[in-house]
Amino acid sequence: MTTKPLKQIHLAAHFPGVNNTTVWSDPAAGSHIDFDSFVHFARTAERAKFDFLFLAEGLRLREQGGQIYDLDVVGRPDTFTVLAALAAVTDRLGLTGTINSTFNEPYEVARQFASLDHLSDGRAAWNVVTSWDAFTGENFRRGGFLPREERYSRAKEFLATAHELFDSWDGGDILADAGSGTFLRDARAGAFAHKGPQFDIEGRFNVPRSPQGRPVVFQAGDSDEGREFAASDADAIFGRYGTLDEGRAFYADVKHRLAKYGRTHDELKILPAATFILGDTDAEAREAAHEVRRLQVSGQTAIKYLEHVWNRDLSGYDPDGPLPDIDPETGENTIALGRASVRQFRDPLETARQWRALAEAKNLSIRELVIATTSGQTFVGSAATVAEQIDTLVQADAADGFILVPHITPGGLDAFADTVVPLLQERGVFRTEYEGTTLRDHLGLAAPRAASGRRAEAS
Repeated sequence: MTTKPLKQIHLAAHFPGVNNTTVWSDPAAGSHIDFDSFVHFARTAERAKFDFLFLAEGLRLREQGGQIYDLDVVGRPDTFTVLAALAAVTDRLGLTGTINSTFNEPYEVARQFASLDHLSDGRAAWNVVTSWDAFTGENFRRGGFLPREERYSRAKEFLATAHELFDSWDGGDILADAGSGTFLRDARAGAFAHKGPQFDIEGRFNVPRSPQGRPVVFQAGDSDEGREFAASDADAIFGRYGTLDEGRAFYADVKHRLAKYGRTHDELKILPAATFILGDTDAEAREAAHEVRRLQVSGQTAIKYLEHVWNRDLSGYDPDGPLPDIDPETGENTIALGRASVRQFRDPLETARQWRALAEAKNLSIRELVIATTSGQTFVGSAATVAEQIDTLVQADAADGFILVPHITPGGLDAFADTVVPLLQERGVFRTEYEGTTLRDHLGLAAPRAASGRRAEAS
């Protein structure tokens, strides 16, 4: 009887922001914008031999009732600026940033990522996201111009166009022969021409081919369109599911889609986000986790979150009392602008019905209900317990690894690096040293194949 070889676990660190995961009011919490915070976080992740650091992005501050929603972390310096600065203070850690395909242009984004890949010696990654709401679009020239159903078609063409730009150079274009005075082997290097429904551009790409050829591409999205986009074009997908049954179902579904695009099982990594709470004992960790969730979901936060579904002012309700007996206000206008959670509740009346049933069955207050319905994958326990939980899920093909989201910034990753990582290394499922230099090396991804005939088409 042959035994299945142990899978190697992929770990990454999400610098918290644009969410209420972070308990910013904790005395141990630091700044979310000072560069020292980014440096501490990145160096901890690199010391632990993580694959990459991940930055989310928000193109507009969220509002509720016409005012900035300040119960979570708001605001973030420009992604490329932060990642380029971190490239100078790290050596091996991958640098992943979310950049929107709706409100940017392929040439600009390709140039920025190619530059970051050069500056970091091959550690750049792009989380491709879409946006359709006019609220975010008001910050841009073409605000709200893109119908919801077209956002993935634009994203696919955006990514394909960026790939054409990356591939307009190959690894042998620069000769730099001082003796002959010849710098370029081919004077047509960088030529491109793309004509499509979304983009009609032609010219010369001015950044030579970078160490990875192209940045690693991530995709976040659980819809059928999102899964298909990931299977066709992404190197990794941020899964929502970390529990065993849901994780295995998501994992099997996305991996199954790869074959139709001529891709193998290992060409796409599935990496759910997960929080964690450590303690000296499992009981201590469970007690701490309970307190952290109550800090993340204060009474005020619970009421604001409920307003996402009810779409009406609920400030007069007691967060420790029952759910409102009135129905949600339906319609296009929403009290909470820019919140992804609002878009999740496509049928607020049905959501309210389900929540009332759950609250009645378990005798939950508003705050308790919000805690119950917003809790994602969390690893809770001693270091040994958490190491076992992570390893069990990865070996069972519920994930290829996890993107860890600590609730304290910037030091929230320290304990995990010092206690859990050594146990995973002892199990033989996590590296003790980086074996390569690029992010593709860390993720076990092959170098991308450049498009053939690109110059003939562009010339």
